[in-house]
Amino acid sequence: MRKTRAVSTDWRLEIERSGYYPGLVTDAVATALGSETAEAFVVHHEATFDPGMEVRRHISVLLLTSTRLIVCHTDEHPPEAPDGRPHASTTTDSVRLDSIHSVALTRVVPDPAAYVPGTLPSEAVLSISLTVNWGSIARIDLEPAACADESCELDHGYTGGVTAEPLTLRVSQAADGPDAVANLLDFAQALSEATAR
Repeated sequence: MRKTRAVSTDWRLEIERSGYYPGLVTDAVATALGSETAEAFVVHHEATFDPGMEVRRHISVLLLTSTRLIVCHTDEHPPEAPDGRPHASTTTDSVRLDSIHSVALTRVVPDPAAYVPGTLPSEAVLSISLTVNWGSIARIDLEPAACADESCELDHGYTGGVTAEPLTLRVSQAADGPDAVANLLDFAQALSEATAR
């Protein structure tokens, strides 16, 4: 079984601990949360590398309330002004729980033959599939429409489908530590249970 760990039960403390513009991120999350309280949360701070090999920081905060999933992303951008200081953009989305189609959790386990039940995986990937009408990113695949008559040369327009892009969050023991992996597993379980209500 997983060992009990000392992880903060206050999302504000975890944002502060990340050290990534805590005032900005906390304010954005608190505004979206309003008068509700978080039943579960994940705070994930990571660095990304752009093609120019610049390091950019990013934080994702996911809060589960009794009615919504609140998603906050804050990105750091390179300096544009002459003063040479970077700027950040913060986006929050509030998603009704009935807009979540599925909660998928992928566990990566080294040496699966030696796996002991309850052992933490080396990494975990949480994917949340949301309805298209939520307004999240969606992919549209189009192709020319055709009819059954192979000799037909008429223009039948286009056919295609809209596929919602899932919200995905990946943590690993190597990069984020075992507490982060355990917290993501707990959040995924709480979110999965909430969507079944």
